[in-house]
Amino acid sequence: MSSLIKEFEQTPPEIVFEWKDKELGAEGWVVINSLKGGAAGGGTRMRKGLNRNEVESLAKTMEIKFTVSGPKIGGAKSGINFDPKNPKKAEVLKRWYKVIMPLLKNYYGTGGDLNIDELVEVIPITESYGLSHPQEGVVNGFFSMEISKHKDKIERLQYGVSKQVTDKKYIPTTTNNYKIADLITGYGVSEAIKHYYNIWGGKIEEKRAIVQGWGNVGAAAGFYLANYGVKIVGIVDYNGGLINTEGFNIQEIEALLASKKSLKEQTTFIDFETIMRQIWSVGAEIFIPAAGSRMVEKSQLDTMIANGLEVISCGANVPFNDAEIFMGNILSEMDKKIAILPDFIANCGMARVFAFLMENEGEITDEILFKDTSNVIKDALQKTYEVCPKGINLTEKSLDIAIKELQNRK
Repeated sequence: MSSLIKEFEQTPPEIVFEWKDKELGAEGWVVINSLKGGAAGGGTRMRKGLNRNEVESLAKTMEIKFTVSGPKIGGAKSGINFDPKNPKKAEVLKRWYKVIMPLLKNYYGTGGDLNIDELVEVIPITESYGLSHPQEGVVNGFFSMEISKHKDKIERLQYGVSKQVTDKKYIPTTTNNYKIADLITGYGVSEAIKHYYNIWGGKIEEKRAIVQGWGNVGAAAGFYLANYGVKIVGIVDYNGGLINTEGFNIQEIEALLASKKSLKEQTTFIDFETIMRQIWSVGAEIFIPAAGSRMVEKSQLDTMIANGLEVISCGANVPFNDAEIFMGNILSEMDKKIAILPDFIANCGMARVFAFLMENEGEITDEILFKDTSNVIKDALQKTYEVCPKGINLTEKSLDIAIKELQNRK
């Protein structure tokens, strides 16, 4: 780990807001690593066992991510320690957003994350408390302009994030019942893979991929990779998964995307314990970890590398099971062996859409939003290539570039 990364990781966050739910015992934290530019941003996640340290690490990751996606603000994150399967989840979320409303009004912007849906949960709940959009705090804190122009930016956010995708280049042939927020992060994860092979060399067609986590991010990434000619040979989720060494065809992937929460209903479904023994040795050049933070073990990576793994595109934030925030033992070792496209580049799609909508005016189309996300990811990887032409130590070099940029900001 470079001294730059170590210093950034060890610097305490500026603001930590802590909450205890008296009714159900849930715990919540908003961690704002800094208020660079007068604002900070980062989504809301929920899982049983989540702690403050996890939220702090994700807030720092968000600060790094904004050097790629924009806007030039500080990183933040919200986290709630509560079982998302509990039928009283909505009650907890309502109480949570009510207590952090002053932050969301003035300098903090949030969105969806692990087990929290942007469109179904975050927006309706925050709107019920008078918030125009979950990014309103960023608009108010970061942009110095007339209040009337704030309204214009909020309206662009309201339209753009919830926009239904109709451009046939970006949706399955079977249905167009997808919105920008459903697809854009997974799209970016897949674009990172495509740009990696274009920049560092190699053909993406006929490569094989394993996807860990078949939610919005993993399923969308798998769909777009399949459209690039990649063979999806393995899918593993929290309750099991699927293996097809010949690769699922595009029709099968489209069907799995449409029913991403029901892998278990497939006739070839493999139970969790069995697939966790089998999937890592199936053989794939591409791995998409999109299930959650700190879930990927060294033994799994060793097995995949022995069976041909070339590149990882991080769909989840901090996917490797390291105690450290950035360059822990697992990531440091693997970064020297294969190409690892870091989370703050690969999964910046939603953050980039927020930034684009706030910072630009004019037409909003599917093509504009998807192409913009792709170009931002491409530019970030091109910068890394200039100092990392062999494709190893890619994550460490990318982090150094981002932290140097942060040091030049106020």
